[in-house]
Amino acid sequence: MTDLTRLTAADTAARIASGEVTAVEVTEAHLARIEAVDEKVHAFLHVDREGALAQARAVDEKRERGEELGPLAGVPLALKDIFTTKGMPTTVGSKILEGWIPPYDATLTQRLRDADVVVLGKTNMDEFAMGSSTENSAFGPTGNPWDLTRIPGGSGGGSSAALASFQAPLAIGTDTGGSIRQPAAVTGTVGVKPTYGAVSRYGMVAFSSSLDQGGPCARTVLDAALLHEAIAGHDPLDSTSIDQPVPAVVEAARNGDVRGMRVGVVKEFAGEGYQAGVMQRFNESVELLRELGAEIVELSCPSFDKALAAYYLIAPSECSSNLARFDAMRYGLRVGDDGTRSAEEVTALTRAEGFGPEVKRRIILGTYALSSGYYDAYYGSAQKVRTLIKRDFDKAFEQVDVVVSPTTPTTAFPIGERADDPMAMYLADLCTIPSNLAGNAAMSLPCGLAPEDGLPVGLQIVAPAMADDRLYRVGAAVEAALTAKWGHPLLEEAPSL
Repeated sequence: MTDLTRLTAADTAARIASGEVTAVEVTEAHLARIEAVDEKVHAFLHVDREGALAQARAVDEKRERGEELGPLAGVPLALKDIFTTKGMPTTVGSKILEGWIPPYDATLTQRLRDADVVVLGKTNMDEFAMGSSTENSAFGPTGNPWDLTRIPGGSGGGSSAALASFQAPLAIGTDTGGSIRQPAAVTGTVGVKPTYGAVSRYGMVAFSSSLDQGGPCARTVLDAALLHEAIAGHDPLDSTSIDQPVPAVVEAARNGDVRGMRVGVVKEFAGEGYQAGVMQRFNESVELLRELGAEIVELSCPSFDKALAAYYLIAPSECSSNLARFDAMRYGLRVGDDGTRSAEEVTALTRAEGFGPEVKRRIILGTYALSSGYYDAYYGSAQKVRTLIKRDFDKAFEQVDVVVSPTTPTTAFPIGERADDPMAMYLADLCTIPSNLAGNAAMSLPCGLAPEDGLPVGLQIVAPAMADDRLYRVGAAVEAALTAKWGHPLLEEAPSL
């Protein structure tokens, strides 16, 4: 019998719908895989065995009753531990919420349940989504299944590692400065940051509210599109939610064709700091797009060079505001409440113990940037740069349909290598941050392995807001061509655990 953990999500759903396999069999196969390998990988913080099997049984009962099943009914999924889940812990990778069980589901969680997707459990992440390596989790790092001594990306390294180690065919991530796309790039998987506001943030624990965006993670472009369609759409509970129809992402993924499309290559996404093998695979991908019938246009977006600095003022400023709610008074950890200390002392002791070093660093940075006398010089200036970056994208999209670049400047680096060098760590998001600042849609998909280390390289595709279907159109064309040429970089050359 085919190893059920190696199937795509689309194939899995089709087999369940036809009765070839049951949703329970598929779920049990993935739970067994988690039990076999996750001790090494540490992709999951919580596995909901009973809940997952109950969801799977409900799908099988629907099929037996002759009810029509949705495109992803019965397919298992790994959920980043930043979305609230009723009856299941939500920690955001932090000690300050260790053991907290929310009383409600996030809108995204509810949409997964409505689509009959089987939620296996919650995945590891950088604390409060602050990081590029999943080393900042209060519960220990996750390993990259390609090489367990290397990082699986961040902040959603647990979700990407679950995909790459075949513990789940689908996963959910969030992207504030690249936290879906960067993990996808270094693990050889597909990750999509939808247009800002296209997927509800209600019930997603906030880091930086003007940047945070949930999105789909998968092993193929079509699987990502199917998941995208399931979770996207307007939500009246989210004031930033876009009230427009979801673009035809599944149709685009099924009919990928770039003939006649104009593809932009930004000169600022190259040069010093970019690994030779990453640039080699990227340049090959550009040539491949040309061979497939796309017109390649060279672009300059000068404001992109300032994106990293602007991001690391805006995101910490918003985080210092959002994380003020963790005060030991309402929920989560409480330290020092022995009847002799004031509320202020209890709050200070709780935050000192509950927040990790990176979270404290960003809170301090943000509080300073927002303080009296510095607001205009720092936060205000960063917002002006954000406007310039948006204008650069607008000008670019007058000339091209999509922009492409490497997703990350390097392949996965060793765990611990950048732990004491925050600036080196922040550079991992060099190519992904501009899209968050502008609110555009963006995807990372595998484009081969770097010759020097044999590790996955990601190709980033960026499209205008609410043109998410272009990502899938280009992504599907590239994926099909690369698969025909070399075999799928993950499915054919997957690491063994």
